[in-house]
Amino acid sequence: MDKIASFTIDHLRLQSGLYVSRKDTKGDVTVTTFDMRITAPNKEPVIDMPALHTIEHLAATYLRNSAIKDDVVYFGPMGCRTGCYILLFGDLTSEDIYPTVIDMCDFILNFTGDIPGATSKECGNYSEQNLNMAKFYIAKYKKALEENRNFNYPDSE
Repeated sequence: MDKIASFTIDHLRLQSGLYVSRKDTKGDVTVTTFDMRITAPNKEPVIDMPALHTIEHLAATYLRNSAIKDDVVYFGPMGCRTGCYILLFGDLTSEDIYPTVIDMCDFILNFTGDIPGATSKECGNYSEQNLNMAKFYIAKYKKALEENRNFNYPDSE
């Protein structure tokens, strides 16, 4: 079997960043998958589930109400709990969505009130949310993005 592309990335050298994970084209439609890597894999603790769940709810809400809402295909957490995937229509670069991701971080950092979609009618695990920890991880992520702008996966050695 072919190795999945994301398994070819050297996770021992991967840092927080905003990476183009892959581009899929069918006909004249391209979908770009972004790796929003919040924590450094295998070096830092993974994101705890309540915080990751809150990041998912708030980031998805922001993106689907933002200027790029018509380009959003999906936003969701990685199974390894070190980040999230953002899928957008278009042949895009990390630089293209960097301002939106920074604005999304600010939305999460400034959010108060009830988490959107966090009721038993709207979510299958509505009570597992942690806004304070979501803000902790997103503040750390935003700082890393602003300081380092890691947009390219590390070269394999």
